[in-house]
Amino acid sequence: MPAAPSLPQHLPTTLAQLHEFGWRSKTVKQEISDNFTSRLAAGDELYPGIVGYDDTVLPEINIALLAQHDILFLGEKGQAKSRLMRLLATFLDDFVPYLDDAQIPLHDDPLSPITRRGKQIVAEMPADEVSIAWWPREERYAERLAPGTKFADIIGEIDPSKLAGGISMGAEEALHFGLIPRMHRGIFAMNELPELDELVQVGLFNILEERDVQIRGYPVKFDIDVMILFSANPATYNRSGKVIPQLKDRIGSVIYTHYPTERDLGISIMDQEVAPNNEVGEANTDAESTSAGPEVVVPYFMKELIEEISRAARKSKFVDHESGVSARLSIANYRTMLASAKHRALVLGESPAVPRISDLGHLYSSSLGKLELDMMGSHQMSERQVLDAVLAEAIGTVFNEYVEEHGLAEIAQIFSEGVKIEVGDMLPSSHYAELLKRVPPVWDKAFEVNASQSDAVRASCVEFVLAGLYATDRISRSQTHGRIVYEF
Repeated sequence: MPAAPSLPQHLPTTLAQLHEFGWRSKTVKQEISDNFTSRLAAGDELYPGIVGYDDTVLPEINIALLAQHDILFLGEKGQAKSRLMRLLATFLDDFVPYLDDAQIPLHDDPLSPITRRGKQIVAEMPADEVSIAWWPREERYAERLAPGTKFADIIGEIDPSKLAGGISMGAEEALHFGLIPRMHRGIFAMNELPELDELVQVGLFNILEERDVQIRGYPVKFDIDVMILFSANPATYNRSGKVIPQLKDRIGSVIYTHYPTERDLGISIMDQEVAPNNEVGEANTDAESTSAGPEVVVPYFMKELIEEISRAARKSKFVDHESGVSARLSIANYRTMLASAKHRALVLGESPAVPRISDLGHLYSSSLGKLELDMMGSHQMSERQVLDAVLAEAIGTVFNEYVEEHGLAEIAQIFSEGVKIEVGDMLPSSHYAELLKRVPPVWDKAFEVNASQSDAVRASCVEFVLAGLYATDRISRSQTHGRIVYEF
């Protein structure tokens, strides 16, 4: 979340000055709705960094904010649910005033206090003696992961030390408040709602319905003003007994998220998360800005392959569809591919560093653990074997698209004459350049895939075509110690 600006010097420091300043109290939802309305009318960017939701998710969020609802984001892992929740905090005011008193456990509104101490200060002290401080936007958002969360963590508990001092258990002063009461006039977000203990869910239901706190049977009435956000996976949220019906009923809006509907959208997400300062390189390539080492040039078909791996995994019968395949799989694999290309360039002294198919041999390290297998199926495949199958499918899918455009299938004919080509992630680009001198000109069609005179880019094209021919059963291959030989 963007940081709030520095506190302006002219802001009031007493209640009397606050009255003169003309500040007016708002509920947090009204505040968010008003700021959202202003930014929407001005045509401002509302959700920076969110890709692929313009026509689906974002309009639903807009309506929920205008309706001043508590919101549940429902979707599988890696669908930007947490990022969306954090972005909603950007619609808060830069600062809001509160009573600056050490005995008040939350940020009490000077014009409408809810604590006994706050009400006493405003009622009994002269306005020019009531101290005011300002709460910045960046501190008005709190987030919690449901597993392991206790009632005392987010609602509160009786403080034994205060009881020992003679304070009654039914008194407000006897309580130690949890996160939600302390976020009075702010936003509280709970991730993975179905994993929350039912007792805590009951406490949340009471806050959503009555906006008050009840601890150990002692009803301490507070008009708590907080916007509550939730995230959950549909597989667990819709399962009976995971979320109490009363809590479901009190959530104002349910927003369904999804994975990128188009491959190019997934690639845009990768570029944004991995290399936000891309520069345009040669035709159909992107040059990645790096802080050190050689320039990294990525042929677009390599980006397509990385994203297609995730898309193929989401459709695979071997992968648990209820768990989903996070966008983090593409992001992690993209980083690994770039790292492998850079490693080769540094070792061999080459520049630019260009990813190849052989670099995808290192994706096991960034993929294993991110695919949850469907254990109910009859297959006995390991996660590594599933990844191999998904990778082969992704290569075949992308390659067939290029075959239709460039007629690359003709290249398979050269292997009928006994031509063998060895590839590997640590072979220099010059190795490929020498090989291409001894094969027919039909290989020129391969370079239509990514027009370039760079040996490194051409080497990447060669590997892509060979891997595609193999994935579509046009040629065979053998593999030993990280090196692959393609032949008829």
